[in-house]
Amino acid sequence: HPLLCPTGIKCGGVLSASSGNFSSPNFPGLYPYEMECTWLIVVAEGSSVLLSFSHFELEYHDTCAYDYLQVYNGAARDQGNLLGTFCGHSPPPPFSSAWHVMAVIFRSDRHVAKHGFAAAYRKDACGGQLTGLSGEITSPRYPESYPNDAECRWSIGGAGSSGPLTLVFADFQMEGGQGCGFDYVALFDGPTVTAPRLGRYCGSARPPRTISSTPHLLIIFKSDFNIGGRGFKAHFYSAGECQEVFTAIKGNFSSPQYPSFYPNNLKCQWSIHLPPGYRVKVFFLDLELEGRSSLTGGCDYDHLSAFDGGTENGSLLGQWCGRESLAPITSHSNQLLLVLHTDRNTAKKGFSIAYVGVVPINISCTRTDFHIQIPVQSLAQLERNKIYLGTPSCAARVVGRNFKIHTRFDTCGTESQRRNNTSVIVSILYIDFSVGDHEDIHQYEVQCEPKKKEASVTLIAGPDPSRLSQAENLVDAQQWEGEAMDAHEIRSQDTSDIVFISICILAGLLMVIAVVGLVLL
Repeated sequence: HPLLCPTGIKCGGVLSASSGNFSSPNFPGLYPYEMECTWLIVVAEGSSVLLSFSHFELEYHDTCAYDYLQVYNGAARDQGNLLGTFCGHSPPPPFSSAWHVMAVIFRSDRHVAKHGFAAAYRKDACGGQLTGLSGEITSPRYPESYPNDAECRWSIGGAGSSGPLTLVFADFQMEGGQGCGFDYVALFDGPTVTAPRLGRYCGSARPPRTISSTPHLLIIFKSDFNIGGRGFKAHFYSAGECQEVFTAIKGNFSSPQYPSFYPNNLKCQWSIHLPPGYRVKVFFLDLELEGRSSLTGGCDYDHLSAFDGGTENGSLLGQWCGRESLAPITSHSNQLLLVLHTDRNTAKKGFSIAYVGVVPINISCTRTDFHIQIPVQSLAQLERNKIYLGTPSCAARVVGRNFKIHTRFDTCGTESQRRNNTSVIVSILYIDFSVGDHEDIHQYEVQCEPKKKEASVTLIAGPDPSRLSQAENLVDAQQWEGEAMDAHEIRSQDTSDIVFISICILAGLLMVIAVVGLVLL
């Protein structure tokens, strides 16, 4: 079904035969100026499209800004499905789609025409060379029963792939048997069967998530002469940007290809695992995903989820989509998992995130003193002199399972300020994680309102402060087991209050005596 361009030249269309050829307008002559042609190749569902180029000559530009050809793994104009943009004299590599639709777009500007291109495509019932950053593969006829005596090979990797690949099976049901000698799926850590075998699977148990050690992965599906099954559906993606574990006290990460559009059909996981006692605080620096469903109002398409703990079985801390400005979130344990799901279409630029390990600080105050406690297990790698209030001379002591600082307001760099028409006492708590020449000092502002005996602590320097819009309160009435103050410290607080009241009473009595003395005189 070719389309008629304004110049009167047939250009683009829907190609639905099992195989065919197409070329730029006027090929092998010079293509016209100011053309835009779109070919949509659609074959039977469950098959893939194999595309190759026998001739290629377009105007050259280092970013292909003038004349270009684009290949999409699915519907056109969706940046998440873009396999590549090409120009010049080097032909694109052969492509195999990850599903049954592929789109090709050709555009020329008003200057410099070349001879264009010639391409051929065919339907491949199963197997093929998959070169995108992500995609989906299924057994023949899935979800119907696969045919007997089938053998398919998918070679994943090549153009654009530089890191390991992750393969996840969403569905799996095949003929079983000891040793998987009848129907099976075999995985190889490389482009050929001579590479190390990663596994051989059959039956109805889903194979585990597989991560290659190279930028190539070979998948072989084979069925024998009888007894079939529903087959399988799996998706793959580049693991380098999409499967990471963070153990540093602070860090940054973003969605694949950020700030460019993320790929479609992803399931990416970022796990933050800090030492015991820490909590994980996540700051959303930027978030732009596909929007909410107009039918349900929910995040049914692309979405980012946060789970408390290291797995998706943990409690859900939040799920987001669209374009939102989000407040930070804090885990209830030392682990937090972020999961990004994207579907087959409508990609956006994704997200950028910073996180910091929050030290659980218990702070209280009287009318005259600060009392600060931090569990030793939270800062087990630090000496006590790395934790101090105001100046290094006011370092913490180790008492039982806690680092403790107990100091009066007239020491340790404390100062009196007025905030919101209220008198408060303020100081800075330093926690020094520096190693060698690398300085890394976290600073927390501690504050006390003596009249109410209310204390708070706020992170003022942790992750790159220029990227965080404002300091965030990190206490929020945090409680943790075994961190109640010792009884003698509680008594010392009470004693300080009694002394304060006693002084006030004594001053009052002296004033009364002085007044009486003056009257008698």
